[in-house]
Amino acid sequence: MIKNKPGVWGELFTARYLRDNGYKIITSNYTCRFGEIDLIAMKDDVLCFVEVKTRAENTENRPMEAVDEEKQNKMRMTADSFVSYSKLGNATRFDVSEVWLDKDSKLVRLNYIANAF
Repeated sequence: MIKNKPGVWGELFTARYLRDNGYKIITSNYTCRFGEIDLIAMKDDVLCFVEVKTRAENTENRPMEAVDEEKQNKMRMTADSFVSYSKLGNATRFDVSEVWLDKDSKLVRLNYIANAF
């Protein structure tokens, strides 16, 4: 059973969006000593490292604003670890999925930002 946590729902909605748009999900919640990446997917031989940020529908700030320089650096180091370990992909990019949910954890809006940084 899925925990009723907004972040979990955001990742599920993002994974569905990726699959529906021709991405292959490689793994989720990849963790190493540098940090964690929510989703890793492949499309057109490009390995995509996806940070999912989920917020309530009435939040004023954009979820993307939470992906600051420190988070970006951790993602880069974590992605380097994954690439070294997996030997997948020559080209990589970093994407952000902004997800807004209503009070019942239903999807209100999803904004997928390819090559966000």
